[in-house]
Amino acid sequence: MTKRIFRSIWLVALAVFLASLVLIMGMLYTYFTQVQRDQLKSQTMLAAQAAAHEGIEYFEGLDIPDCRITWIDTDGTVLYDNRSQIDVMENHMEREEIREALETGYGESARYSVTLTESALYSAQRLPDGTVLRLSMAQISVLNLILGMAQPICVVIAVALVLSMLLAARLSRRIVEPLNKLNLDDPMSGAYYEELTPLLRRIDGQHRQLHAQATALNRKQNEFDAVTANMSEGLVLLNSKCVILTLNSAARRLLNLSRSSIGTDILAYERAIGIQPLLLRALDGHQAEKIFSLPEGEYQFNASPVLTDGTVTGIVLLLFDVTEKLRSEQLRREFTANVTHELKTPLQSISGYAELMSQGIVKPEDIPPFSGKIHTEAQRMIRLVEDIIRLSQLDEGAADMQPETIDLYSKAREVVSSLTAAAEQADVDLTLEGSSTPLRCIPNLISGILTNLCDNAIKYNRPGGSVTVRVGQEKGCVFLSVADTGIGIPAEHQNRIFERFYRVDKSHSKEVGGTGLGLSIVKHAAQILGGRIDVKSSPGQGTTITIRFSE
Repeated sequence: MTKRIFRSIWLVALAVFLASLVLIMGMLYTYFTQVQRDQLKSQTMLAAQAAAHEGIEYFEGLDIPDCRITWIDTDGTVLYDNRSQIDVMENHMEREEIREALETGYGESARYSVTLTESALYSAQRLPDGTVLRLSMAQISVLNLILGMAQPICVVIAVALVLSMLLAARLSRRIVEPLNKLNLDDPMSGAYYEELTPLLRRIDGQHRQLHAQATALNRKQNEFDAVTANMSEGLVLLNSKCVILTLNSAARRLLNLSRSSIGTDILAYERAIGIQPLLLRALDGHQAEKIFSLPEGEYQFNASPVLTDGTVTGIVLLLFDVTEKLRSEQLRREFTANVTHELKTPLQSISGYAELMSQGIVKPEDIPPFSGKIHTEAQRMIRLVEDIIRLSQLDEGAADMQPETIDLYSKAREVVSSLTAAAEQADVDLTLEGSSTPLRCIPNLISGILTNLCDNAIKYNRPGGSVTVRVGQEKGCVFLSVADTGIGIPAEHQNRIFERFYRVDKSHSKEVGGTGLGLSIVKHAAQILGGRIDVKSSPGQGTTITIRFSE
């Protein structure tokens, strides 16, 4: 009996160990393969950038023994290879990674290399001129991984065999050891005689029932602690004397308390002194709430009574962060007031001119100027409404617009061409600099950004000034910038120019017909496209606004 138990335990332990070893080796193989892929991808991107700047000269004298470098033309012809003669190499257009790189800009694959006579990983990057730079390295095999770890594996196997044998021997002796002491706290855990089975099962059942009840209580307590600990809102439970029973981490942070505060009167702490009226009302059986200003922001304190048989036995105090809510309400009020004001002014002008004309008190020669002013104000209202609609669409995230890859330089050239007449009328020189720059974006949003930036640069310029639009790539980012020689923006206003209806010079904005929403549209569009906006300006020296997009 002892030998059979020993043999069974030892075989099970050995089987579990071998299964674990196979699983671990499989995971290690997957991990090292992924590490190779990541390293190869990084090397490919670095080499592609260097080749794009230096050309074939970059590879002269370059010695990377573990890596094969191949440069393929747009038609699949090999231009350079550091391992083989290019004149004997076949066309690479059908290679999986080459096709993927030509289509998406980057491709990778893993297969057996006839040239290197081994399994290899391939990573290809398309260069700006359309050619493809490919790097490859030998893929580590399972056999190589096992051979590389043979020594530690042997040591682990030997230790595991010895330990499993000792454990099996000890367990087998304990299992067959005669029952001499009965553990009433856990009667089914040890060896016992068959005649004692009914009694031990009954005792064990009682223990299990008690253990299940205790486990359920602990689980509920742990669930409560886990939920409250991860709440962003503060939670404090008080008894009827305002003594702290429990509180979560958010409440400790907001009220400047600690774990040792449990069991103390909450009103003894400085930040909680102001909530005494809320607690008194909660003790009277009513809910109470109030907003307090804390260093962390604006928080709403809600005090709710805990009733047991109609008697208040405690208070639940919740702390909600309403900073963003109050800010949004303030912005909505300001936006409503601004829209009302912006619409009221042209409507009053239109109404006044129309009333004079309808009453026939306008001279015939004054009718064209009056009509022109009515048309101007109406157009101003139309522009304002269009900008508000555009902002509403951007607030919704432009979900109905599909991104596509465009040439940013060509798009900028279209916008510059459309605004050339306006620039000439304002005596401003409008120019475009840069080169072809591909960008994955929503074309309509890019057009809106360029149009608003260029339009502002023209309107807020000076006669004889200039506006320069630049497009290009730098430090792994695509950028566009609009620089003017206009009136500039004071430093104290630069953080607010992207707010809706915010104007630095209100009188000048009225003269040029601005709605005050152009830069807000630019900001929202840039956020949707993942762009970062940088503003550099000095009064009287001009303004440069740059937007950078990650490639």
